[in-house]
Amino acid sequence: MTERKATGRRPVTAKAPRDIDRVYSTTEAVAKLRRLADALEQDKPFRIQIAGERFGSHERAEFSLEHERDEDEEEVEFQLTWKVEPAPEGRSESAPIV
Repeated sequence: MTERKATGRRPVTAKAPRDIDRVYSTTEAVAKLRRLADALEQDKPFRIQIAGERFGSHERAEFSLEHERDEDEEEVEFQLTWKVEPAPEGRSESAPIV
């Protein structure tokens, strides 16, 4: 039996790919955006639940805005992107849920 050194990090578990769009009411969207803005402003990681799945971001997530236009529709996307890394034990549990 091999002994593993404790690193204080959880192993990254493989998750199934996911690409969903979820429509929220204005009230729900405002609440999520407000909590997200607070976490970004304080340079803190956060946890968010979307369509029944809860997950956490990294404090070094990159924030971008995307604008798309075609003949009959315009779209603005607020996007956060980060690399999946193991989290220190307990970090994502203490991050605010957005």
